[in-house]
Amino acid sequence: MEKRKVAVIGAGISGLSIAHFLKEKNEVVVFEKENRPGGLIKCKNIDGNVYHLVGGHVFNSKRLDVLDWFWSFFDKGNEFNKTLRKAVINFDKNLWVNYPIENYLYMLPNEIIESVINDLLELKEQKKIEYENFEEFLLKNFGKTLYDIYFQPYNEKVWKRNLSDVPLSWLAGKLPMPSVKEIFYNNFCRIEEQSMVHSTFFYPQQNGSQFLADRLAQGLHIKYNQDIIEIKKRDNLWIINDLEFNAVVFSGNIKFLKQMLDSWYFSEDDGIFIDHLESHGTTSVFCEIDKNPYSWIYMPSRNHLSHRIICTGNFPSKCSSDRITATIEFSDFVDIETIKTNLLKIPLNPRYICHHYEKYTYPIQNSDTRERIASIKENLAQENFYLLGRFAEWEYYNMDAAIGAAMDLYKKINI
Repeated sequence: MEKRKVAVIGAGISGLSIAHFLKEKNEVVVFEKENRPGGLIKCKNIDGNVYHLVGGHVFNSKRLDVLDWFWSFFDKGNEFNKTLRKAVINFDKNLWVNYPIENYLYMLPNEIIESVINDLLELKEQKKIEYENFEEFLLKNFGKTLYDIYFQPYNEKVWKRNLSDVPLSWLAGKLPMPSVKEIFYNNFCRIEEQSMVHSTFFYPQQNGSQFLADRLAQGLHIKYNQDIIEIKKRDNLWIINDLEFNAVVFSGNIKFLKQMLDSWYFSEDDGIFIDHLESHGTTSVFCEIDKNPYSWIYMPSRNHLSHRIICTGNFPSKCSSDRITATIEFSDFVDIETIKTNLLKIPLNPRYICHHYEKYTYPIQNSDTRERIASIKENLAQENFYLLGRFAEWEYYNMDAAIGAAMDLYKKINI
C-alpha cells in the first residue's frame, strides 16, 4: 500500500517532532523558510560562545512519554550536562533575592518583610475564590506588597499590558500556587524550590539548543529556504510549491497562514479575529557580564527596560574567567541607542556584543482566544489540515510542551 504524503510546514521544535511521529507510516516532507532548523530555539556561535537568538532554551519535562521520546535521540550521559536551576531576582544593584520570591521573603529588607507578613495574614482569612484575571490572582495569593514591588512591574515589563487584562486561563500550569501556610513554612524552614519542572535542567555540552534542532532534523526530509506563498487544494490533495500532499501540519504563524490559504477556509469573522491576535517580540542582546552563580536573573526594576538576564555562559560548564556571556532580553523592538543606554543601568556590568530582534516570540491570549482557535482547528482538521505549535495554536508552549502537543496531535489524528 502506497504511503500517504504529509507536508509539515516549519522546522521548529513542533514541526520536527510531529514529522518524526508521522514518518513511521507516511512520506513526510518538511518545509522550512530558513536555511537551518530550530525556529525559536536557533543559536549562533560567536567567538566560541553560544548565542540564543530568543531566550535560553533548556530541556526537562514532567511528562514521562516526552522524556522517553526525547532521550531516544541523544546520549544523555555524554552529550548533556544536568544543571541545578539557580534563579534570582534583582531589584536594584544591591538587592538580590532568590527565586521564587515566596520562598525567600526573609532576604527582603525588614520593613518590606513586615508589610508582606501583614498582607499574608489578611489573605489567610479570605475564602477560596475564582479569579477573574492575572492581577487578581497575584493580589489574592501574594498580597499587595509583593504585587507592587515584584509581580506587577516584572510582568508588565514582559507583557506590556495591564495585568487585569490578562486572562488566567492563558497562564494555566505556569503559575505558582502556594498557600499562605506553605509560604510561611517555606520561609521558616528555608525550603529550597524543587517542585518546578526546570528546578533542574539538561543542556547540551556543545552548541546549545541548536544542537537539539540539528539532531532532531536528522533522518527527516527537510526542504530549506522554502518560502511558501500559497497553499491550494485540488482533487482532495493539498498543493504546496507544486508538490501534492494528502495532509498538512502547519507549525508556522496562523497570521501568515491566513494569507497562504484560499479565503474560503476562514470565515470573515475568523479572519478578523486572526488579524487582531496580539503578540510580543523580543530584542535579545548578547553580552559579556561579570561572573556569577546564576542561570536566570529576573529584573522588576523600573529603572531600565530589560526584564531578565539569561546566563547561558553558565549552562554548559563553569567558567574559569571573571566574565561570562549572557543574553539580556527586552520586550519588543529596542534600537541600539536605547539598548546601550539601558545596559549602563543593568547589574553585572554588561558589555554589548551584538543583538537580534524577533518579531513573534510571545503570543497573548484574551478570554476567548482558545475557544476561537479550537473552532478554527476543528474546521481545518476536516480538510486534513492541522495546526500545531506556539503561533499556529497561539499557545505559550515551551520546548517540552511543544513536543507534548505534537505527541498528542499524532495520537488524535488519523494519518
